[in-house]
Amino acid sequence: MLNKSFSPGEIEPTLYALWERNGAFAADPGSDAQPYTIMIPPPNVTGTLHVGHALTMTLQDTLIRWRRMQGRDTLWQPGTDHAGIATQMVVERTLQKEGTSRQAMGREAFEQRVWQWKAESGGGITTQLRRLGASLDWPRERFTMDDGLSQSVREVFVTLYRQGLIYRDRRLVNWDPAFRSAISDLEVENREIQGSLWYIRYPVEGEPGRTITVATTRPETMLGDMAVAVHPEDERYADLIGRSLVLPLTGRRIPVVADTHSDPEKGSGAVKITPAHDFNDFEVGRRHNLAMPTVLDADARITLAEIEVDLRVEDGLADPQFVRGLDGLPRDQARKAMVEELDRLGWLEKIEPHRNQIPHAERSGAVVEPRLTTQWYCDAATLAGPAIAAVETGRVQFVPQQWENTFFAWMREIQPWCISRQLWWGHRIPAWYGPDGHVFVARDEADAQAQAQAHYGCDEALSRDEDVLDTWFSSALWPFSTLGWPERTADLARYYPTDVLVTGFDIIFFWVARMMMMGLHFMDDVPFRKVFIHGLVRDERGQKMSKSKGNGIDPLEMIDQYGADAMRFTICALTGLGRDVKLGQKRIEEHRSFVTKIWNAARFFEMNGVKPVDGFRPQDATSALGRWILDEAARATVEANAALESFRFDEYAATCYRFVWNCFCDWFLEFAKPVFNGDDAAQAAEIRAVAAHVLGVILRILQPVMPFVTDDLWAQFGFGVPGSLMATAWPEAVRPDGAEEAAAELDWVVRFISAIRTVRAEMNVPPSRLAPVLLRDAAPATVERAGRWAEAIGRMARVSEVTVLAGEMPQGAAQLVVDEATLVIPLAGIIDLSQERQRLEKERRKIDDEIAKVERKLGNADFIARAKPEVVEENRDRLAQQQGERARLDAALARIA
Repeated sequence: MLNKSFSPGEIEPTLYALWERNGAFAADPGSDAQPYTIMIPPPNVTGTLHVGHALTMTLQDTLIRWRRMQGRDTLWQPGTDHAGIATQMVVERTLQKEGTSRQAMGREAFEQRVWQWKAESGGGITTQLRRLGASLDWPRERFTMDDGLSQSVREVFVTLYRQGLIYRDRRLVNWDPAFRSAISDLEVENREIQGSLWYIRYPVEGEPGRTITVATTRPETMLGDMAVAVHPEDERYADLIGRSLVLPLTGRRIPVVADTHSDPEKGSGAVKITPAHDFNDFEVGRRHNLAMPTVLDADARITLAEIEVDLRVEDGLADPQFVRGLDGLPRDQARKAMVEELDRLGWLEKIEPHRNQIPHAERSGAVVEPRLTTQWYCDAATLAGPAIAAVETGRVQFVPQQWENTFFAWMREIQPWCISRQLWWGHRIPAWYGPDGHVFVARDEADAQAQAQAHYGCDEALSRDEDVLDTWFSSALWPFSTLGWPERTADLARYYPTDVLVTGFDIIFFWVARMMMMGLHFMDDVPFRKVFIHGLVRDERGQKMSKSKGNGIDPLEMIDQYGADAMRFTICALTGLGRDVKLGQKRIEEHRSFVTKIWNAARFFEMNGVKPVDGFRPQDATSALGRWILDEAARATVEANAALESFRFDEYAATCYRFVWNCFCDWFLEFAKPVFNGDDAAQAAEIRAVAAHVLGVILRILQPVMPFVTDDLWAQFGFGVPGSLMATAWPEAVRPDGAEEAAAELDWVVRFISAIRTVRAEMNVPPSRLAPVLLRDAAPATVERAGRWAEAIGRMARVSEVTVLAGEMPQGAAQLVVDEATLVIPLAGIIDLSQERQRLEKERRKIDDEIAKVERKLGNADFIARAKPEVVEENRDRLAQQQGERARLDAALARIA
């Protein structure tokens, strides 16, 4: 006997353990079934389950469970990423609490400590994925630094180096001065900061009194200025192009160059060019062959090592002692000192408040410094060509398709990929240096020594490159390295390429594109056929979730409170093509009610003797009620399948919800009650068999998104043994004979009852007061049909009788039309019609005022221009709701006119 309610906290861990113990998630390489493969975006080993994980993993698991039921040999590849900076940061903080550091320990001991941390604490995210119900093939779990994947990384690096696609170069990188390492763009977040804009006068050499004013947000970098750029068509500076300015503080001469980087419409139209400390300036410097001295070191302190020290001193231009005193100062202190000195010398024209986007390192929080360093690079442009072609020719398809434009925009303008990081945790670059700096790239040290012996003609001591590879380098190999490459394994042949990648748009460039580049280069095939791009998770108002706003959602807390099924179903219900997911706790709570609704319906049928009937054939049903619900179940099965085929998770959830809640629970269950309690034993037996069959269909079509409650009901109702539902076949859509006639019959009854319920609700008719329904202009078939369903109409619509109208129209009656018949509901004596009319008119005036307010707001161009997009969207949604409410009130007033 089913319990009164479903208890997720008790059922979920037990059921998941059973699935794992039975190997229910395992791929079957030896089967004849067609493979279906999804690669998990490997979460950071340091991570905990956040709402973005919950979204991505729920969608992937829904697809995997659905395909598994369709008989595909499914592989959902699990694993975690070593997360270089994040993991090193976690362990370094632990060491700091212990009073030591990685530098004090040494590299080898530190690496061992990280591996120890990984063994003890690095599995949290996988435990949490299990709580979500993710059916990953856990025995296949990989880690981006396990032996097999490390071999893949070395093989790819050495191969690309020998092909000339990996090389060393001196370029600007995002530099994290806290970690003293280059970082990727994805590890940089821009924060809007209230700062200043300093206007500094640069004297023109040879023209006393003439200056060019430049505006800068970073006066501390001016020691590294190599030029001032003006637009070639800016007439104000035409005579100065090619001449020199005197750099304040140093007295050094710098040229005026003509370059379109300068915008004549911004500020003075002249910009300082500091090639070693600004990405745009770096490109200007390359175009004009400028020197690129670094003036900020790895700790973001002033360094004079690469700039002119023997300063040329002229009156009021420089103080060598002051400049030398800047050496070693942190950038903020240097900025303050330099601004004060510029002011003292008379070269500071003015200071304006200025809000600026300042890049910060996501992990350390430090302000990121563009810094010129020698790093390892990958020739991404060459690798990008085949990836671009794969999308252009349809070998890889983006869903929604518009994300192709983002992919193309990034890939066609792709820059060299900086793949080295100045960390200790990660894949160490397989490069060794001889005493003269000659580099030997090799799979291992023995190979490097052999190369050195051949190069020098004798044995020489080699030193290993200290850097590690960018985390994205190893994750770019994920689709094939996890399957055994560089060995040509059977798994690689069977499961590569994968079927679909499910991920967010923010890593199209960082991960999706790089997997495509590496897959095409090393496997000669794309890594996946389709890429489903989902939106961001936002709060219910459409605002970005953040700790500062306090509007975030912890999926683990939601699972604790409402169960994994409710959480998963909510995510599916809100995931539409090309839009963000507006997730709020209230929606999860609502869908917990859906879980309860399914459970209660199952309990009702169980208490009424419903159980699976062996050999039941939907096509043999004889009753209109049975044929109708069987046909609705077939339709729901087809629609759910089509929605998942097209990645319309919202439509899949809506189909399931509409069929289960509306058709099965609200209507079929109520229509079945008198049958179960009636005298027709044959009809009762058929409806019980139908109910069991349809419940089985419901549990199967919902299993991909709500695996726990459906599996528990499947077993308890006797459809199969515990844990067996996911291995059960996806239901076939079988329409019973006479489905069209049955649908017409029951659809009419539903519309008839619904129309009466609507009028009673609008008129505030108390549930205890029954009212007759009089039929006017009704066809004989309609009168007969109303008679057949009189008991259900009376009970479900609170109707005392349904009769044909004889004589005059009664006073004080509401009227509504269902097909050809007019339904007349006499309300005089049941409610005060005059009072109800006044109430409806008052509501109508109120809603008119509200609509007018919103229309004025949306018609205000200033409001549209200044308001956040989500606020404008909220007002448009509110207007649509209010207009719908006004239409309802108009209809209600018309019924009692």
